[in-house]
Amino acid sequence: MYYPTIAAMRLLRLRWAVTASGSDNVGSGPAILIGNHVSALDPVVAVMSHWWRVTAFTKVEVFERRGAVFFRLMGQIPLRRGDEDSSAWALEMATATLRDGNMVGLYPEGTRSPDKRALHRLHKRIMIPVLQANPDVPVHAIVTTYGGRNRGRDRVDVRLSPPLPIDVRTMSADEITTIVRDALVSLGNLDYVDAYARDVKAALAR
Repeated sequence: MYYPTIAAMRLLRLRWAVTASGSDNVGSGPAILIGNHVSALDPVVAVMSHWWRVTAFTKVEVFERRGAVFFRLMGQIPLRRGDEDSSAWALEMATATLRDGNMVGLYPEGTRSPDKRALHRLHKRIMIPVLQANPDVPVHAIVTTYGGRNRGRDRVDVRLSPPLPIDVRTMSADEITTIVRDALVSLGNLDYVDAYARDVKAALAR
């Protein structure tokens, strides 16, 4: 049901004007796409302009709410934060997805950014193990930005980088994270906030 779901989603172009740039940087085989996180729709608009099969990690709470069927049809991987067994299973599913020649989407900010023009400190807990388990799979930055109108439709820009210069066999987790962070900031012309998005949200709520 994945591709019929993608076909149905392309009808959303009646509402959204989605522009994708850098798509030719991504080959036809397996790939890991690491993105900023602005909206729950980020994985949706990432595939609206392509026929890629992209499986993203999604917090398990989403599967317990109305609309969960959509995420199941999209083949998303439920992740229960703080649960080691859940994390181990999710990592296995990601590796299996890549082994089948498909793509995995990661959003290591961990939650939607409270500032749509900023990137927040990246979590390593899922990102690094996925990369280490799949050392020969190319890694790309993907930045999604929303804003403005184009002929009555909401404008969405999706940008994809060339493969990042990551060698998980020789680089530390901090070195890998720095490369990903800098690629996202540069690709999207984003500000960088050296704090986790979750903590920033909590501070704003207070």
